Amino acid sequence: MGRQPKQDKDQLDNFVEQWRSKRDISRQELADLVGVHYQTMSYIERGEYAPTLALTLRLAAALDCKVEQLFKLKVSTK
Repeated sequence: MGRQPKQDKDQLDNFVEQWRSKRDISRQELADLVGVHYQTMSYIERGEYAPTLALTLRLAAALDCKVEQLFKLKVSTK
């Protein structure tokens, strides 16, 4: 999927960093658990990269939470 263009009307609320902190897992440890580079985790946490469905499911499994707890869709009314 790659980086999201800033003009996308559908934006995500992203709670990955909060869950990672709650589980006391470093960005590098989480990246290793889900099979990505630690910099990719940084992009995901900042909302600059939309993870694939498979990566999203791996993140939820690694953080022992539901996908809906990691990401929530904000739909623009415009």
